Amino acid sequence: MGARLAYYLLLKPISLLPYFLLYRVSDFVALIFMTVFPYRKKVILSNLERCFPQKSESERKQLLRQFYSHVADIFIESFKNFSISEEQVRKRMRAVNEEVINAQLRKGRSVVLGGGHMNNWELYAMAAAGQYEGQAMAIYKRLSNKWFDAKMRETRGRFGLIMVPTIESSQWLQDHKDEPTVIIYGFDQSPANPKKSLWLDFFGHPTATYFGPEKHAREYDMAVVYGSIVKLKRGHYEIRYELIAEQVGEETEKGAIMQQLNKRLEEEIRKQPAFWLWSHKRWKHKMPEELQ
Repeated sequence: MGARLAYYLLLKPISLLPYFLLYRVSDFVALIFMTVFPYRKKVILSNLERCFPQKSESERKQLLRQFYSHVADIFIESFKNFSISEEQVRKRMRAVNEEVINAQLRKGRSVVLGGGHMNNWELYAMAAAGQYEGQAMAIYKRLSNKWFDAKMRETRGRFGLIMVPTIESSQWLQDHKDEPTVIIYGFDQSPANPKKSLWLDFFGHPTATYFGPEKHAREYDMAVVYGSIVKLKRGHYEIRYELIAEQVGEETEKGAIMQQLNKRLEEEIRKQPAFWLWSHKRWKHKMPEELQ
């Protein structure tokens, strides 16, 4: 089934279902993950063992089951984004203290907003632009399927978010450097090139990390904020903001900002371990010898 056909025959009709029916679909998907099609089971258990060696095998398997239930909800809630109203987005992704960001925007300063793949980051993407007193731009990696890439940008941008591919981000930032903007980064995925990555401690392991948020904060004199998405109940979330640095000057040691962001994400994962995206290969790279 082609991408366009799959969207119109399957994804869009699912998005029109009320939430109580969507969650019945999600329960079924989670059951399939647990029994028939163990979605990336080896990767998830390997990541859990790496991060929680003190937990027993049965405890990690319990986390696996909780993760499957959670990620099934995220899949199904993401389908809903194709037709969700702006009113529902605001209701289901509430900002607690957006003043942390808006205070910087009112000074005419842009903000680097860093966060991880915790809880429903897709719903946050749709809510973001409506929370700030300036424009919001998210840097993202292009999808291999061009039609789905365009549909994803269209969906995330329905209520004002600007989507810019990674390869075009530096030029976009240069062109818009005088416009107060919230620059949104998901910094917790594995970079493509380990030799050009920043290597930091994450869960006690050397981990390749994107340097972009800190790099751009330095270059364009942006404040740095950490965004934490908290799950209140099924389908309802809060985003909470924390100022990490108002300025990143020459006196700030290289990597210090990214270390703080990663530390905050690790603390968040430890509090709600089932709600992080354990299925991605966060540690697929080994630290190059010349960087050790």
